[in-house]
Amino acid sequence: MAAIVLIDCNNFFVSCEELYDPSLKGKPVCVLGNNDGCVVARSNPAKDLGIAMGMPYFIAKKKFPNAIYLSGSLPKYRSISKKIMQKLFDFTPNVEVYSIDEAFLDITGCEKVHKTSYFEIAKKIRKTIKDEIGIDVSAGLSSTKTLAKLASEIAKSKIRRHTDESGVYEIDEKNRDEILKNTAINEIWGIGRNLDKTLRRHNVRNAYDYIQLPYDFLKRNLGKNGLDLKEELSGNSVDPVNYENSMPKSISKTLSFRNFTTDKSEIKNALNSHLHTVCAKLREHNLTAGIITIMLRTKEFRIFTNKIILTEPIDSEFEINQKIYELFDEIYKEGINYRSSGVILSKIEQKKETQLGLFGAKEKEKSKKLSKAWDNIEKKFGQGALKIGINKEE
Repeated sequence: MAAIVLIDCNNFFVSCEELYDPSLKGKPVCVLGNNDGCVVARSNPAKDLGIAMGMPYFIAKKKFPNAIYLSGSLPKYRSISKKIMQKLFDFTPNVEVYSIDEAFLDITGCEKVHKTSYFEIAKKIRKTIKDEIGIDVSAGLSSTKTLAKLASEIAKSKIRRHTDESGVYEIDEKNRDEILKNTAINEIWGIGRNLDKTLRRHNVRNAYDYIQLPYDFLKRNLGKNGLDLKEELSGNSVDPVNYENSMPKSISKTLSFRNFTTDKSEIKNALNSHLHTVCAKLREHNLTAGIITIMLRTKEFRIFTNKIILTEPIDSEFEINQKIYELFDEIYKEGINYRSSGVILSKIEQKKETQLGLFGAKEKEKSKKLSKAWDNIEKKFGQGALKIGINKEE
């Protein structure tokens, strides 16, 4: 039987802010995203006030003026996340980073190495992250990813209600059925609103009802995913921890403007910023990209895109920022209000050392040096310490 742990950082963005400013602890704190447009993370006291996830900032500020609202800082959160994920490898090499604040660990067989039970290993992981990094996490332990995810949610709720401060919960053969009977089907990982409605029409109210459904019914109505979910909820792992680093198919950065805009210079500067972000990520992982796509989204949510297939893969923004402007000029329309922009890199591959040609060699080398210098400045002073831009166009 597999032993899988899900480590889930509690109120992660808020916890990161508290790490930098301990005076925030115990206060109703909200982190804002989408250019401070809405609430994307809340402390427990903020949740207790009734501030909802995704609530527009102007509404939250009006209804809950005593809460503390902070602009989100993804570079800061990614930096702390990276430290947490690296620490997990001290316990097992089988780590699947699922998101910025979640990771699955396959610790099957590790009780012999750590000379203790799986439950105690999970507790040790949690304590180590808290003591050495300062972030509180919840740990769910079970034989499948789906059950580990459910167990972590139970652990998190027990912490919040102060009924169990251990922060670790295990679902095993002894308590599994009872827990599934007390878990609404829409609380299961992967069950969306539409599927929830479909299942309820067939009298499936909780997770235990789901595993009672016949295989023929699931295969006919939900296909392989439906069958896999039944196996996972029954304690049989069909979705193992994927600890092999797979290369991303694309890397993208999109962001809404603070206000709708028709300003060409503002949009081009935003594209510049997005381009740097995605190229910096390429360099961080020693990758290159062969296709560049830009995206503009209008006030009415219409999307316009334009792309270029490069003759040589790149990892430096300075090699292609002029191309970005050309792509932009081809799809920009005067008088239209734009709400967001983005840059997408695709045809991602591992970087190969290529010999510089006689023509353009100096320019390429200069671009790479500029990019490296920019990376070094941001490592020292933080992301956004340096920006390139263009003058306002008439």
